[in-house]
Amino acid sequence: MRKLVPLLVAGAVAALALAAISAARSTATIRLEAKLTAAAEIPKQVVKDTRAHGQFTGTLTGTKLKWKLTYSGLTGKATAAHIHLGASGKSGAVVVPLCGPCKSGMTGTATIPKSLLNKIKSHLTYVNVHTAKNPAGEIRGQLAAM
Repeated sequence: MRKLVPLLVAGAVAALALAAISAARSTATIRLEAKLTAAAEIPKQVVKDTRAHGQFTGTLTGTKLKWKLTYSGLTGKATAAHIHLGASGKSGAVVVPLCGPCKSGMTGTATIPKSLLNKIKSHLTYVNVHTAKNPAGEIRGQLAAM
């Protein structure tokens, strides 16, 4: 019995240490970035505008995203911006609305579904800015975890 108690204590300490490490990893802050260009847009723009470009930056802590979106050269006002599900070169559904209407320099916060976290970390999401002339999207950039 005396030999069993230290083993049980050591096991309990190891389990607590693993739980603490796991909790720390899940709440670690991840920097996100996307360079938005007209050339990356899928499907291609309806009204061609190769000058349009932008930048998305954010910090993701747990499921809370704090973001900033800047852009210029669009064919008109940005009607909306979203995070979409999709690998590079593929279009996908909106998974996180960011703003609508939007202004360059806009900041905000969003809650990211837990089911989306690994897709973001694996570069399977992108930011898309929409305009009236390019309602499917005018500029786009894959999200990258830094």
